[in-house]
Formats: sequence, structure tokens, C-alpha cells
Amino acid sequence: MTRIGQVVMLLHAGDREEARTRFGALWAEIGDQGDPLHRCTLAHYMADTQDDPEDELRWDLRALRAADLLVARKDGERAAEVRGFYPSLHLNLAATYWKVGEPRLARSHLGLARSSSGALSEDAYGDGVRAAIGRMELRMTGSDQLP
Repeated sequence: MTRIGQVVMLLHAGDREEARTRFGALWAEIGDQGDPLHRCTLAHYMADTQDDPEDELRWDLRALRAADLLVARKDGERAAEVRGFYPSLHLNLAATYWKVGEPRLARSHLGLARSSSGALSEDAYGDGVRAAIGRMELRMTGSDQLP
């Protein structure tokens, strides 16, 4: 997780290409069968490095599948940690489905983001995700038009 966090800092500093390369190397190390928490976290951020919305969608879906696996295992504290990630996972899927022209799926995931937002903490992260959900709702409200 420390190494993933280091690459996230690189991504947040604006170097998407280098972050994508480093996330790719970490994914090769972790693999499709690696620790679900690591896969979820890495895939969630790897999606943000993609230029192609279809590639972004594949990474967002990988993140959600890994989170679902961890929760299904009932892995105590780690499952609880991932539950707090669901609002962001579903929000990202909503945004990506919107980009690829799937408004019905976008709205469905936005609803899941909103319904799971009770798991968010009352802190800057939680406030930011709740605000982003609200912005996405405004963007989609009353419109089947795509961006």
C-alpha cells in the first residue's frame, strides 16, 4: 500500500503518464489474483491515469470487483475499509459510464454512490466525495444527453 500511495502522490502532482507506467508495473507484480485491497486501490487510481474512457471503465470495474470480493470474504476491518471506498468507486463508474455513452448505467452507479455514502467519514475526504456526487447528480439531472 505504501508503494501504491507513492504513485498516487505522483498522480496527484500531475504526472499521469509516469503514474500509469508505475501503476502498470505494480499491477504486474500484484496480478489479478493478488490481495483484493491492493487490487482495488491500485485499479481505482489506475483508472484515473487512462486517456481512453473504455480503458478507464475496465480499471474502474476491476476496482469494484476487488472490493466486492473483499467484502464477500467478510475480512473484518479490511472489508469495513473498502465499504468506505464504495461511494467513490460507484461515482467513478457513474462518470465513466456517462463518458462512454451509457446514461442508464451511469445513473444506476450514481444511485449506488449516493446510497453507500453513509459509509463516508465526516472529514475532508467524505465531504469531497459527497460534493462530487452532488455535482454529478446536477450534471445528469433531467438529461439523457451525453457530454
